[in-house]
Amino acid sequence: MHEHCPNCGLRYEIEPGYFYGAMYVSYAISGAVALVTAFSLFYFANDPDGWIYVSVIVPLMLLIAPVNFRISRIIWLHFVAGIKYRPDL
Repeated sequence: MHEHCPNCGLRYEIEPGYFYGAMYVSYAISGAVALVTAFSLFYFANDPDGWIYVSVIVPLMLLIAPVNFRISRIIWLHFVAGIKYRPDL
């Protein structure tokens, strides 16, 4: 992640450890994806064995980890820091 916005020069990390709160957002996103996947397997695959849940959910969590990392930081910046998206810059 860049230290400063390439368009407006805003410094993203306002203070050391600023993005620790984004870990909670990341945890919520991962939990929601895991729950939706588990419920989908339960209803559409007729409640398979436990190893199937693990073999589907764990690789999915690993695949979405890079996207989840960025999305959670973006959500943290927008909702906590009050940064507004301005497409005109």
